[in-house]
Amino acid sequence: MTYDLIVIGGGPAGYLAAERAGQAGLHPLLIEKEHLGGVCLNEGCIPTKTMLYSAKICDQARNGKPYGVRAGELTLDHGAVLRRKDKTVRKLVAGVRAGLKSCGAEVRIGSAEILSRNAEGFQIRISSGSGNGAAGTAGKREAGLPEEDAVVIGKHLLLATGSVPVIPSIPGVAEGMEKGTVLTSREILDLPVVPPSLVIVGGGIIGLEMASYFHSAGSEVTVVEMLDHIAGNTDREIAQILKKDYQKKGMTFYLNTRVTQVKEGTVVCESHAHENSQGKTFSLTADRILLSIGRRPWTQGLGLERIGVELDHGRVRTDERCCTNVPGVYAAGDINGISMLAHTAYREAEVAINNILGKEDRMQYYAVPSVIYTNPEVAGVGETEETAAAKGMDCKVARLPMNYSGRYMAENERGDGICKVLAEKEQQRIIGVHLIGNYSSEIIYGAALMIEKGMRVQDIKKMIFPHPTVGEIIREAVFEL
Repeated sequence: MTYDLIVIGGGPAGYLAAERAGQAGLHPLLIEKEHLGGVCLNEGCIPTKTMLYSAKICDQARNGKPYGVRAGELTLDHGAVLRRKDKTVRKLVAGVRAGLKSCGAEVRIGSAEILSRNAEGFQIRISSGSGNGAAGTAGKREAGLPEEDAVVIGKHLLLATGSVPVIPSIPGVAEGMEKGTVLTSREILDLPVVPPSLVIVGGGIIGLEMASYFHSAGSEVTVVEMLDHIAGNTDREIAQILKKDYQKKGMTFYLNTRVTQVKEGTVVCESHAHENSQGKTFSLTADRILLSIGRRPWTQGLGLERIGVELDHGRVRTDERCCTNVPGVYAAGDINGISMLAHTAYREAEVAINNILGKEDRMQYYAVPSVIYTNPEVAGVGETEETAAAKGMDCKVARLPMNYSGRYMAENERGDGICKVLAEKEQQRIIGVHLIGNYSSEIIYGAALMIEKGMRVQDIKKMIFPHPTVGEIIREAVFEL
């Protein structure tokens, strides 16, 4: 059968692309090898935020005394948290399936492999799978599963297979994964019991969010990071505040440190001048170990080489229209490795579909917001002080404590959050906004809009922000520029 568009991968980029194509009158086919919703919905964004919200409620109740709230001993019911997480995921997956059906997008569950390209289009083989819990031949058709291998043709092709965790070649890791003592971000979300001690290898966004949850749930948490800072590309000053907040809560960090071996219940580390280590080599005890050192695009087994799709260090190379080097082939989401975030994937999917439809549309990546959903939350968009300096940009920086916001002060006893705003000196355009403090995740889109639209300091000064809100801190900071 021939389709106007075949989408490989049912994550945020894939399912939104299929929906937009169907809404525009195209006949799309979405092929997903496992679960609709991809990593974001099934083992990333949504499950983690569900768990982190439970932890936040528990933390607020435990620390309620300054707010006039008295409570006895509190515990986090991890089993109940997991059940609610699974229920939330099921509802949202069902919503994605319903949305695809309503716009006429066809869904097949199975592995996709590119066979060739001819005058008709791209030949794709779908190998039968068993995703989404379908059982037996009778249930396959209803679930969108092929009863046997099938070959379909697409006039256009969108690659949206996402990414997978990086598994380091550290001695003992493979054996630990077989035993279940070494976990990735997928397995830890279904861990039935909170481990007494958890060592997290990698201090990026995923590692920090899991550190936040499991510490609240009762684990003794240690984070090992190779760099001299946590939180990846986050503004360094804000990352340091987050680290200090975590340390006050009892978490331990080893920076400039790499893991050299994993043994039964032990993580062997090599430190490079870190104050917590007693020597160059030391060991940490751990009931469970979480590998969280990053993700890589998933391109294996797709048959990309058969049609000549170019890769750049394992990622599919795309231009600003989300086109690959092969006419008619597009890529969106983590597979292109540009901005491995679900909200970026949504926009890339729309850009790809618009260009397929003949509508001029291009990606812009300079105002993509990033959030760490820890407690406190961290959010940022645009240039940091570090990236601005590296680019030789002449800018001014306003730095203001979040306590300048009456709403923040009312809701955060002894809060140490800050807001930073960066503006070009010459044109006075806002080029970066970075915050640490709860509600940051809900505020940052406004800052992204300011940067996307090229707003200047004087433009922000004339805006009326609702009072009292934490978001007012951006306007207050702008007046310091």
